[in-house]
Amino acid sequence: MQKISPCLWFDNQAEEAVGFYTSVFKNSKIDKVSYYGDAGPGMKGTVLTITFQLNGQEFMALNGGPEYKFTPALSLFVNCKDQEEVDYFWDKLSEGGEKGQCGWLTDIYGVSWQIVPTILGELMSDKDTKKTANVIRALLQMKKLDIVMLKKAYEQA
Repeated sequence: MQKISPCLWFDNQAEEAVGFYTSVFKNSKIDKVSYYGDAGPGMKGTVLTITFQLNGQEFMALNGGPEYKFTPALSLFVNCKDQEEVDYFWDKLSEGGEKGQCGWLTDIYGVSWQIVPTILGELMSDKDTKKTANVIRALLQMKKLDIVMLKKAYEQA
């Protein structure tokens, strides 16, 4: 059991959202589902919580009502090994949602995601500040991150 797991608060879309997320990420599954009973506050028999895994990472989804909404202040960071993965997760997770700057998107349920190639960390940690500045300038021009363009910016310093 994981020591710390994110809990995603939905109005009443937890079951739908979890179904979507587990279809997008390989090696994912639903572990447990609990339902509202007579004590409420939700309607008896409707989903209260779902524990699930996305690629081995444990999460919980809660149908807690409309009191709280997601914000970009907390996002889920997806490390991608190559452009094919960046494209896949960007396309799948942004469908019906909103595409932001610098690899950020908000999915159809309001959850914020960062779709980032792992090479970005390498490019950004170079001691040559001219290289990292070029990468940042290129990054700021992008919505979906483009590995070829990030590498070009790095090499132009």
